[in-house]
Amino acid sequence: MRTAFYISDGTALTSETFGHAILSLFPVEVKHRTLSFIDDENKARLAVEEINAEFAAQGEKPLIFHTIIDPMIKNIVTSSQAVAFDFLDHYVAPVQAELGVEPQPRTNRTHGIHQDYSFRIDAVDYTLANDDGVTTKNYPEADIILVGASRTGKTPTCLYLALQYGVKAANYPLTEEDMADLSLPSDLKMHRHKLFGLTIDATRLQQIRDNRMANSRYASTEQCEKEVEHIESMYRREAIPYLNSTHASVEEIAAKIMAITKLKRYRY
Repeated sequence: MRTAFYISDGTALTSETFGHAILSLFPVEVKHRTLSFIDDENKARLAVEEINAEFAAQGEKPLIFHTIIDPMIKNIVTSSQAVAFDFLDHYVAPVQAELGVEPQPRTNRTHGIHQDYSFRIDAVDYTLANDDGVTTKNYPEADIILVGASRTGKTPTCLYLALQYGVKAANYPLTEEDMADLSLPSDLKMHRHKLFGLTIDATRLQQIRDNRMANSRYASTEQCEKEVEHIESMYRREAIPYLNSTHASVEEIAAKIMAITKLKRYRY
């Protein structure tokens, strides 16, 4: 199995994103290793030792996806027994030519503490305090309210929206009792314009629930099919936009929600 190293003199978030995006195009199994804050020569040499040890153990050169700015550190890391891919070098020159401005390298420029970063911290705090319908009194502050049956991915999606985009995302689980009168729960009606629904294939929902509460009515095929049918019917009747989360990752769901709703991003 090939090993991929994601290396940076900062957080390594960019090199991870870049590397994962490239590797996802290929039907190969890869072992992933992240080395962040490789910001001095000693750390760089230790990284080289780790990379070379992996080469010796596997017999194949590891892949390095890096965003190292310092030339000396970069030279040390790329001297290892690996194949290196430099995201920054590939794009800096054409961007420089277009902007007509010399680059001024500085580590952590896009991941520092500044005003937009505080939006993300506030959003995470809000999302944690308004998870799973625990309270609805703070819904006027919400940017979005995810609704759906239990175990359809509302909580992880809300947390990703908050952490990645700075979106204040609450979520409300639609229960059998909520569906009894075939209309929106009263707590949601006044916030209809903020609602976004998640659904899931009944078969997959049954599998997820069975892992949590095996052999219960809650996890039965009949119950799952009924809930999915009723909730999707309500989405259509109430004109609530919704997505099927069955075959989508949290990242994909969140990105689609942002695209559909056109919510403001506080990413940088």
